[in-house]
Amino acid sequence: MKLSAAIATVFGIGRVPVAPGTVASAVALVLAWPIVLYGGRFGLLAAGLAASAIGAWAGEHYANDTKQADPSECVIDEVAGQWIACAFAPVSFLAFLLAFILFRIFDILKPWPISKLEKLPGGVGIMADDIAAAVAAGAIIAILAHLRIV
Repeated sequence: MKLSAAIATVFGIGRVPVAPGTVASAVALVLAWPIVLYGGRFGLLAAGLAASAIGAWAGEHYANDTKQADPSECVIDEVAGQWIACAFAPVSFLAFLLAFILFRIFDILKPWPISKLEKLPGGVGIMADDIAAAVAAGAIIAILAHLRIV
């Protein structure tokens, strides 16, 4: 397996037959916990941004290899997005669960302007809509945390 394919599919997770994006987000959620415990929320944000940059490279190569604009098995964008969304959340089970749910809602429904970003070319387009969905979910989590709801 090519390195770009391994990264883009998160070592094959993107090839699960049902809801690969949700499965990748769930795996990312589990991995977010130790990252935030050892690196803090800034460390988790840095991991999400690093995954975004690496994912743009891997996603573009994988898309070119498969001759698809945004292959469904390319799920590195969900990992990066989930980590970014969780970086806005207080470190609690409830807040991380809410970050997961909100991120998946924004990523699946793609309200404007998120929907515009997926039309960007190559790996940037693969990653951009998920990053925007993560920021939208993160903004809601941050507001709820500020209001002491989560």
